[in-house]
Amino acid sequence: MEWWAWIAVGTILLGSELAFVDAQFYLVFVGSAALVVGFLALCGLTLAVWSQWLIFMTLAAVSMVFFRRRIYARLRRNLPSMHQGPAGGTVILPAALPPGETCRVEFHGSSWNAMNRGPFVIEAGGRARIERVDGLTLIIHGDA
Repeated sequence: MEWWAWIAVGTILLGSELAFVDAQFYLVFVGSAALVVGFLALCGLTLAVWSQWLIFMTLAAVSMVFFRRRIYARLRRNLPSMHQGPAGGTVILPAALPPGETCRVEFHGSSWNAMNRGPFVIEAGGRARIERVDGLTLIIHGDA
């Protein structure tokens, strides 16, 4: 293959890694291997097509096996944890809610059923902490 084809394929693979949300960091090593082969050919190293493919496959496989896990873990370590779901949030109750009873509440623009699992009545206009979600029902406590 020509040097420019290797560089084009390597660039496309590296760009594809950025386009996917969580591609698990494999395309970086395959794209980098293609770029190395392209730059070797660009520098004037004349290789047979089979040897170019052999260098490409060897570089891609070896770099993935020995470096992917460490680099991926190092990059992912610095990401903030993502808050998923309503648990931990607070709601304001439109009406008084005795223990064990349910009512409708608004949370982030959606209407939910909310069940008071606390030992006390939550007064109308009072805040409640969402403990967990059970199906389509928010399990709340009035201690927020």
